[in-house]
Amino acid sequence: METQVKILPRKQFGLFFAIVGAVILALSVVLWYTLNPNVFYELAIYVGMVGAGALYFGSNQMFARKYRDGEVEISQETAKTFLLNNAIILSLLLLVVVIMVIEPRFMQLNVLLDILTMSSTKMIVALGICFTLLIAGTDLSAGRMVGLAAVVSTSMLQNPDYANRFFPDLPMLPVILPIIIAVIATAIFGLLNGFLVAKFGMHPFIATLAVSVIVYGVTSLYFDMEPNKSQPIGGIRKDFVILGQKKLLQIGDFPGISILVPIAILFILLVWFILNKTVFGKNVYAIGGNREAAVVSGVNVFKTTMGIFILAAVLYGIAGVLEAARTAGATNNYGNSYELDAIAACVVGGVSLSGGVGKVSGIVSGVLIFTVIQYGLQFIAVSPMWQQVIKGIIIAVAVAIDLMKHRKN
Repeated sequence: METQVKILPRKQFGLFFAIVGAVILALSVVLWYTLNPNVFYELAIYVGMVGAGALYFGSNQMFARKYRDGEVEISQETAKTFLLNNAIILSLLLLVVVIMVIEPRFMQLNVLLDILTMSSTKMIVALGICFTLLIAGTDLSAGRMVGLAAVVSTSMLQNPDYANRFFPDLPMLPVILPIIIAVIATAIFGLLNGFLVAKFGMHPFIATLAVSVIVYGVTSLYFDMEPNKSQPIGGIRKDFVILGQKKLLQIGDFPGISILVPIAILFILLVWFILNKTVFGKNVYAIGGNREAAVVSGVNVFKTTMGIFILAAVLYGIAGVLEAARTAGATNNYGNSYELDAIAACVVGGVSLSGGVGKVSGIVSGVLIFTVIQYGLQFIAVSPMWQQVIKGIIIAVAVAIDLMKHRKN
């Protein structure tokens, strides 16, 4: 029996979603003025976000140059492909709805702002680790580099009158100097990662695992120096803390947006530009898609691989600095397991572990959804042990789906 296939002009397809999005946006405005905020909180805002997403998708289908005069095939096969490609995201969104039903306070605007703040530093880590995933590798040292950058930066940015200064005789340094030193420190270990992988052909899993252990050891040795002796680093200067705690747009009753959110957006745009508009980005996809073909095409695999791990380490370092500023302190255990969350978020967002496939937009959605789930499970008081079980199931299913797509392709 032949499956029915319907062909629609791309503009007609996009127009449908644009109209649906506009209707949902209008509905959100009605809900904003009619729903009881003590019962439904900011549900209207979430409805509006769905409408805005549908409107953007439809407009993109209608007017984007790459879709011009194209057609869309609608069939049972394309529906299955869509569900396969988006199964994890759809399931997690369903879980969010369930959380909202169980605990309506989850619909508060403050919750959304907290989620965006929590996602910011993890977003930067995920953007760094995506480069390694795109060449069918990984980086298990990411979390430890976050901790290294946090400890190094805060150790040189304590108040002069703080009783337990890491460097008692250190003068007041410009804020930017310890930040640069911390990022350079992570970049050195990124260079080591890249050298082990590119020069010796070592599998990234083993190479970065070894470097992860080294980084943690170095961080712990530094953290244990006299007179600190492994005490949590506190008394951080306000001109540094402001990088992670400053609130923007505090107007009227609006609580403001953390400065970390626009910083994360800046790095999202930067990574998008690198991957889509530079030769280096094209080479990353080429190596991940087919290493042998990339070599034949003249891609310098050694230099590109080195650049990938150094760039990733720089992003980890920046994330570590921002995380230290956000919490106004640091220990040698900062960033522990961040790499696992980042890898999981990338896979959930569509980055293939087989290499060569992945978009920045997918990474962003993966990080946000993963953070929403973690925050939501805590919000409804799910046991931390069960949270780990659920997280593990999500990762396993995401990888299984990725492998299914890879085999199909």
